[in-house]
Amino acid sequence: MTHPTNGGSGEGVDEPSAQGSWFAKPEHGRTLGVSEAGWPAVPPARPGATPPRGPGGGPVLTDAVATGGVAAEATARFPEVLPRAEATSPLPKAESPLPEAAPAPKKPGRDRYLDLLRSVALVRVVAYHLFGWVWLSVVFPSMGVMFALAGSLMARSLSRPALSVVRGRLRRLLPPMWLFSALVLPLLFIGGWNPGKDPDTGGGAWGWLGIINYVIPIGAPAYPWEIANPPGFLETTWAEQGIGPLWYLRAYMWFVIASPLLLKAFRKLPWATLCAPLALTAVIGTGLVEIPGRTGEAVTDFAVYGSCWVLGFAHQEGVLQKVPRYAAVSGAALLMGFGLWWASGHLSEEGWDLNEIPLAQATWSLGFVVILLQYAPSWQQLPGRLARWDRLVTLANNRAVTIYLWHNLLIMATFPLIDLLYQLPFMDDKLSSALDSTYMLWSFVLIWPLIALAIVATGWVEDLAAKRRPRLWPDGRRTGGSGSRRK
Repeated sequence: MTHPTNGGSGEGVDEPSAQGSWFAKPEHGRTLGVSEAGWPAVPPARPGATPPRGPGGGPVLTDAVATGGVAAEATARFPEVLPRAEATSPLPKAESPLPEAAPAPKKPGRDRYLDLLRSVALVRVVAYHLFGWVWLSVVFPSMGVMFALAGSLMARSLSRPALSVVRGRLRRLLPPMWLFSALVLPLLFIGGWNPGKDPDTGGGAWGWLGIINYVIPIGAPAYPWEIANPPGFLETTWAEQGIGPLWYLRAYMWFVIASPLLLKAFRKLPWATLCAPLALTAVIGTGLVEIPGRTGEAVTDFAVYGSCWVLGFAHQEGVLQKVPRYAAVSGAALLMGFGLWWASGHLSEEGWDLNEIPLAQATWSLGFVVILLQYAPSWQQLPGRLARWDRLVTLANNRAVTIYLWHNLLIMATFPLIDLLYQLPFMDDKLSSALDSTYMLWSFVLIWPLIALAIVATGWVEDLAAKRRPRLWPDGRRTGGSGSRRK
């Protein structure tokens, strides 16, 4: 942005003359009746006319002379008045009041507001899986937020060749998953799981073929509902709790693969592309059409969060910002109201858990994210008191896949650690009762050091996947806090 030196608009800026006094620039090129120096102004001489003379026979100076072109004006019109030396050595002209050069555009970087939202979403996911508070799905629909942010970054990356972008995204996703699978698959086999004999996998060769989903998440990985755990400190449902959340990686992978086509469709038919997943959710999520098995789950997830992903396109392309705020917020509120109304009539055994009500989840999440992005500031740095969280926000964004992959297993690992407190010699009935009442709170406190250990132990795989130098604790300290370059 140009900033005039006198604080004005940049037009009609006063400049000093060679004599040290100040002369105003003529407005819109009009000749003033009297010059700033007090000389009367006269119209230009007609060809062949006698030059006008002032008192004493001297020339009458026009205000054009008074505004800086003294020697040039006098020499051009009255060469006999000034000596040749003066004519050839004119006084310096006042510089033209041109606007200052605009500053060079800043290099595009990460939007710290979006990074903050992703960090909050990750914390909410951990809290939801630990406490099981179903109302968290209403207060902050984390999955819808995360898919919308991922869609925005994907649209930004697709300014480059689509094939290289998709390949790069998958390369960043798969190695962390391979490390996770390298741990859980042996535990499943040692615990006695046989995919060839599991009816949930289809059994036989088809059941063993499903193992591919632990390598490339084409579908959700199969696992038994209950299984023994060789370490001895996990619950028998550890596979359900630890492997179940991998559906997110499956959905993310399919969104990445479909993004080049989705973005082209959005640029041609934005509203139709945005609303199509909602329509698909209405068909599948209401039971009008049923797709059995894990294929149905995959299609449902794609439909439920598809509009949030496309909304990320709208944010990145600037389409959302073109919608008047009152219209966007009003439409979002109506959509969210419909979601709550639909949920009230289709409550599951979990009550108001929108994760179990596809159409309610889709509409509530979309409306919620519209409002978040409609009021989105563009922060290159976290402002005010939020700045104290800058390093943790950077760390969470650099290790988002690691945190999501491991947090559920680590939640279960907190329980046997807390149980050790009951064996302390000073633990009486009163202290044991107090520990019982705060058990989950202590688990929430303990989960974060365990996540930190997972980041140090396994997070470096994300750097290798992104072709970066491995880092144990990438909180941006060496790059100035918000200098994360992860896209």
